[in-house]
Amino acid sequence: MPSPFPGFDPYLENPDFWPEVHNRLIVALADSLVPQVRPKYEVAIEKRIYEINPFNGDNSLLVGVPDLAVKRQSSNINQSPAQIAVAVASSPVQPITVTVPIPEKIKQNYLEVRDRGTGLVVTVGEILSPVNKRSGEGRDSYLQKRQRILGSLTNLVEIDLIRSFPAMPIIENDIQSDYRVLISRYSQRPQAELYAFNLPDSLPTFSLPLRSQDVEPTVNLQQIFTEIYDKAGLDYRIDYTSEIVPPLSEQDRVWVKQLLEKEPD
Repeated sequence: MPSPFPGFDPYLENPDFWPEVHNRLIVALADSLVPQVRPKYEVAIEKRIYEINPFNGDNSLLVGVPDLAVKRQSSNINQSPAQIAVAVASSPVQPITVTVPIPEKIKQNYLEVRDRGTGLVVTVGEILSPVNKRSGEGRDSYLQKRQRILGSLTNLVEIDLIRSFPAMPIIENDIQSDYRVLISRYSQRPQAELYAFNLPDSLPTFSLPLRSQDVEPTVNLQQIFTEIYDKAGLDYRIDYTSEIVPPLSEQDRVWVKQLLEKEPD
């Protein structure tokens, strides 16, 4: 059963679903590109690791990783609580148990399209996550990489399906949209193509840039999303009676309510 939404399903922005959806989108995008770019190019899934330290005032690692500090145990402790002797000091003030924040590594996949002859990266494909957009170390790290790409001969495709947090910077910063896809061809910079769309809209179809002499492969983002929604069985995993996280605007909340009321039980 397909998603009840005409475009992206906002229930999947919930931290309970987003990491899986992000990974599935990356793999599905790579699978759709390989037959269109071979044999000249190869499509590789690369992994980036963020280490976020909440001591520095950044709690980005908590997005989608609930109760992480409580669940983690040190790997070099082999004794059970019953085997550990604790000396009880004589004091009128007794200690209480607290939880301290621990730096956490967040793994995130992205795409590289490489020339098989030279090994050079021709295009980088990014699907943003909250760690990229939320103010702090994660966003700073991503923006540094983004600037390196924009200053190079590498094309950039940046897909943003996260409504929360400020969008990635562009000069025309008054453009407002729920979601966006940025296509930055190195040969056309500083100009770039921006697909800005909202919750009621279908996901766009666009051409993924390669070298100027090459035929560009087509990315049908709506089709890719529809296929992973079906393969992941999300229709029976999502509770469409629950509140959407992050919350919607009042206008979108009314629209979603009317849309879901039309759906058959």
